Amino acid sequence: MRRKRHLFQSFLWCGAMFLLINALSAKGPAQASQTALDDLDTIEVLDLATAARIALASNPSLEAAQARVMQASQIVKQAQAPYWPQVDASAGAARVDMAENEFRSQQAIAQFFGSSLVNPEEHYNAGLAASWLVFDGFARKFRLAGARYGAQATAAAREDARRLLLSAVTFAYLQAQLAQENVAIAKADEAFNQRLLTESRLRYDVGTGALSDVLNFQIRGNSAQSRRIQEETDYRRWLISLSALLGVPEGRFPEKLRLADMAPTSEQELAVPQSTEQVETALRLRPDLQRSDWTVRQAEAGVKVARAGYFPTISLLGTYEGERPEDMDFESDDFGNSVGVGLNWNIFAGGLTRARHGEAKARLYETEMVLEDAKVQVASEVQTITNQIGAAQAQLQLQETNTQLVQQQRDLVEKEYKAGVGSLVRLNEAQRDLIIAQAQLALSRVALRFSWYDLQTATGQILETFK
Repeated sequence: MRRKRHLFQSFLWCGAMFLLINALSAKGPAQASQTALDDLDTIEVLDLATAARIALASNPSLEAAQARVMQASQIVKQAQAPYWPQVDASAGAARVDMAENEFRSQQAIAQFFGSSLVNPEEHYNAGLAASWLVFDGFARKFRLAGARYGAQATAAAREDARRLLLSAVTFAYLQAQLAQENVAIAKADEAFNQRLLTESRLRYDVGTGALSDVLNFQIRGNSAQSRRIQEETDYRRWLISLSALLGVPEGRFPEKLRLADMAPTSEQELAVPQSTEQVETALRLRPDLQRSDWTVRQAEAGVKVARAGYFPTISLLGTYEGERPEDMDFESDDFGNSVGVGLNWNIFAGGLTRARHGEAKARLYETEMVLEDAKVQVASEVQTITNQIGAAQAQLQLQETNTQLVQQQRDLVEKEYKAGVGSLVRLNEAQRDLIIAQAQLALSRVALRFSWYDLQTATGQILETFK
């Protein structure tokens, strides 16, 4: 009795620890997500690498993908179960109340043999049944292989979700960064016109300036202010999109948070990508191609599972059963046992096995063709993006040169205007050309970075970039 109590307490302790470990592991992703989001409250400048890290830790779609991976791992364990014996316990109790006529007839028979019956009568039974699958045409082997391939495919799908999420984060971040740069350009234009407005008012007050100049700079300053308001609206809109990707509650960043300033063009961004090497990298790293490859292997295992229907199944069987009337106080004499071997071999089922085998082979061919088509599409995507990078590089270099020239021209025209030898119309045109050139330069720089991140997304390298 003492030992039973000790075993029972040990069982309860192990069960409590199991539940505690499961609870802690269940809270792990949520705690990691909250920790990543808490980082937003401690920083003032959000760079792209930090945004990517927070998105990978906090985006709900990735947590859903991780849950699918956990489901696939449990399917693998289900496929492992047939390798073990199956043991079933049974117990029952019944109260039999025979009809009076039937009881009299049964009682007469019992008395003839020197026994007696009781009506109503209670019956109790208990038993154990065990079976062990020895051979099934290797179906369980290939079901397990298919489950493992499916788990690998699910894990690859999770990595592909990470790849696409990072691509969306880079797009939203660069768009917000472009809007932030356009806000700065509009502010610079506003400040320029405000400065000239102040100077023209001073000249007008002393009688050396014209009222038209004052009104001109006031109108252009108002236009710059209106443009700044529009750019700030776009900036906030892209911040909302970015916050959704990062999993920020209510889609709002802290008020003090801003994005990093747009960095100058680097030498690496001006390097020429080799399309052949990039295609080879994509075929090696793309998670969606890996997923399709695992799906092909899963379909191959499915063909072998279907082929197992041509073979017999052999099982070991054993039972230990007892039955007792009137009370549950079983004794050894109440139990009997049996041991045997069972063989089941389907000879004919209307072509069902052959049809299943044919279906599995057709599914395998389908997955193979889907994989080949995906490889072609990936290669085409990489080739297209490498061409876009070359065009974006040329556009950026042209805009950098043009912006320098327009800046120089605007400064010269401003000096001429202040010296009284240049016209107001020419100064307005020069300032407008400078604002357009600066906006085009920022757009070209972002377009080139878009193309590079698109290439990393197409090749799968973006997962290593933000690892």
